Amino acid sequence: MSFSRTYDEAEPQRVNRWLAQAGVCSRREAEALIASGQVFIDGQQVQDVGRKIEPGQTLTLGEAGGARLDSNLSVIFHKPVGIVSSQPDPGQIPAVRLLTRENLSGNPLMKDGVAVIPDRDSKLAPCGRLDMDSRGLLILSEDGVLAKALIGPESQLEKEYIVRVIGEITAKKIKELSHGMWLDDRPLKPAEVRSVADNTLRFVLHEGRNRQIRRMCELVGLAVRDLFRVRIGPLWLGDLPEGRWRMITPEERTALIDGAAGKLKIPAP
Repeated sequence: MSFSRTYDEAEPQRVNRWLAQAGVCSRREAEALIASGQVFIDGQQVQDVGRKIEPGQTLTLGEAGGARLDSNLSVIFHKPVGIVSSQPDPGQIPAVRLLTRENLSGNPLMKDGVAVIPDRDSKLAPCGRLDMDSRGLLILSEDGVLAKALIGPESQLEKEYIVRVIGEITAKKIKELSHGMWLDDRPLKPAEVRSVADNTLRFVLHEGRNRQIRRMCELVGLAVRDLFRVRIGPLWLGDLPEGRWRMITPEERTALIDGAAGKLKIPAP
């Protein structure tokens, strides 16, 4: 990650705090970069972890510092049914096991001229659940800032699903699904639900309870036969084939972080 930016806030701010707010890295990572001599303000190396940046000053990361951040893998995976998102029970296959060179779509991350492919030592973790019997967009990442943006309690990222159901879809059921439902003795946030085809609903959720859509449908007498996640915030699954994965681009990372903070409108697919 090549990073150079001029500080335009009104008041001075600690460098580690600003880098975290800008979505460059966590505070802990910023402190490590400072300690290793990879942070510069107006060309001068920052040596004090408590250093503040002043309005109008420009912060730059050294080449090694940018490379260190770039080594954090973040990928999009089109998860098939039957694959689990995270820790598998005996006999189950975790999503990370399918992140192989053969299943890669597009260009890999390169480090020292070598393609970076996840292995058994990878720290990639799913950023949000997608049940074994559901399919679609799953993000896995080693990036703590991105993970917080995706699953942190203050995240404003929507999640969009196409859901095929068994049972009659009525205007009353859609209204109930959209407003006023409770799960686990707690009210749900309003959802955006509409019928898009015979026995097919489009859900946009603003939270992520355990098996939320399936349980919501059960409450109105519908059974889910297929649940397909197509979007997380500004990031669409698009035409990525099932079972394949690709790297998240720097632009997509920035868009997800901005979307989590409510700073970005969602583009059409």
